[in-house]
Order: sequence, then structure tokens, then C-alpha cells
Amino acid sequence: MIYDEDADLSQLDGKTVAIIGYGSQGHAHALNLRDSGVSVIVGLREQSSSVATAREAGLEVLPVIDAASQGDIVMMLVPDELHRQVWESEVRDGVAEGNMLLFGHGFSIHYGEVEPPSGVDVALIAPKGPGHLVRRQFVDGSGVPALIAIQQDATGNARALALAYAKGIGGTRAGVIETTFKDETETDLFGEQAVLCGGASELVQAGFETLVAAGYDPEMAYFECLHELKLIVDLMYEKGLAGMRFSISNTAEYGDYTRGTRVITADTRENMRKILAEIQSGDFAREWIAENRAGQENFKRMRAEQAGTQIEAIGKGLRSHMDWIKPEF
Repeated sequence: MIYDEDADLSQLDGKTVAIIGYGSQGHAHALNLRDSGVSVIVGLREQSSSVATAREAGLEVLPVIDAASQGDIVMMLVPDELHRQVWESEVRDGVAEGNMLLFGHGFSIHYGEVEPPSGVDVALIAPKGPGHLVRRQFVDGSGVPALIAIQQDATGNARALALAYAKGIGGTRAGVIETTFKDETETDLFGEQAVLCGGASELVQAGFETLVAAGYDPEMAYFECLHELKLIVDLMYEKGLAGMRFSISNTAEYGDYTRGTRVITADTRENMRKILAEIQSGDFAREWIAENRAGQENFKRMRAEQAGTQIEAIGKGLRSHMDWIKPEF
């Protein structure tokens, strides 16, 4: 693990960092770097709804092409599916030899959507948490762990600059692990699909539907299968699996050992291996790229279908009475 004492923020002295995009990660990187004393500009299209938000935060906002030209370090934080278009039309010509090109996720480099010129440094700084947490932890004096990777070291100083950037956003406060674009991309996609998003969402949905189909109150089913999940995940986050099991009842722990493997079966594990193989072969990337080039018709349909499920309607009503939860997006 790499910590604060291993990174030199002064590597960024006299350099301008251009953050392309101002979404979840973009706003956190820009504000944290600014608060660390780094010169920051934000690149956004003029029609972007984020322009006003970034300016209200006291940041200088420029058109993407101008920000890329002025930045000594250019961080691409637009969504993965926009990288190729934004790179080719607005960023590529502004990245001069000797500059550094950064990514918050390795997808577009690993799968060949972006092909940087040979004379620039190319690196990855990937916080292992959503942008709002990256910002909140920084403001609170801590940080979110991060990964760094060096794809291309044209100047011989890419690693030192990447570590300085990671320090500027608070990553080295919590610890940074050095990896590769390949490993970051493939493990990140697998975690999202098999466990964190795809696996967890489907498990919650299936549990809710099982209880409701058996005649139980939907609100009770929501609390048991979704609401309480955060309490268990928080225990895992703080204490690991063993610590979580120490904190729950003996009844719950016994049910964990004896019934969990009936839900996550050998077939489930085999499907996880197949999902990983699709990521490693590039099949998933090709599917997602094709979906975007076709206008995201299937993606938008699935999003709408999921937003209309019973668990979403029940949850929205219950959360409206929980004044400790922030208003919905």
C-alpha cells in the first residue's frame, strides 16, 4: 500500500489539471484537487447542465477542446461510452507531447476505444468508491482507497505524477494499490456485474418477490430484503465477514452457514466464471459498445422496466418518511 508519505504533491506545482466531465467522479476530483492547492479547470460542453454547478463551486469552466489544450494533465471523467467520441472530437488534438492523460477507469484504454499518441504519459487513478464519497471523505479529513496504473511512461515521471494526483484527491490518505489497466478494468467490471450491482440487485429483487408471492406484507419484505442490507454491508465494511457474523445473532449466523450455499450454488459460481470470461475476452465490451452505437434502445428499456417494479414503488413510499435519507435523485 502506498500512503501520503510516499507521494509528493509538489509534482503538480506549476501544472494545470483539466478535468473533463463534472459528474460523480468529476466534481469530486476537481474540488479535492482545488482544495489541495492544485490549479484546476473543468472541461464541459456549453450545453451541459453541469456548467452552472461547477461555476457555482468556484471552478473555472471551459469548452472541452480549450480545457484539453490548456491542461498539462487531462483526466477523462466522462462516462465510458462517451470516451471515444469526446477523445476524437475534442480532446486528442489538445494533448501535447509530454503531457499526461489520465483515466478513472481502464475500459477505453484496455478495449482500444482510445489510442493515445506515443509521446504522452498515460495513467489510471481509480478511487474505489463513488464520487460523493470521495468528496465527503476528503472534506472529513480522510480518503477513499484508490488504484493507480501506468500504461505509458513517455516522460519517465508518470508514476510520480500519478501518485501526486492520487494524493491531491485524498487517495493516499486511505492507501493506494498499484495495478495495471487490464486488472483494474476486468476486476471492476466483474465486481459490478456479479456482486456489487448485478448480483446484489437480483438477490434483493428475488428475495422481495419470494416473500410477497408467499403473502407477506410488501413493506415488511422491503425492510427484510433491501433496507436491512445496508446494516449487514456496513458490518462487513468495518469488520469483514467474520466480524459481521460475530455481530449478528447465533440464529442468523447458523442460517448464513447452512442456507447461503443453497442460494449461491455451484451453478451460480459457474455463471460467475462465465461472466468473468466474457469480460476477459472482450465480449462484454463489444456488446456494450454496440449497444451505445445503436442508441441504447435495450439499455433504456431495461432501465424503465426496473424503475417500474413493485419494490421500487414500495421503497419510494417508505423512504419518503425517513428524513435522515437524502432526497431522491
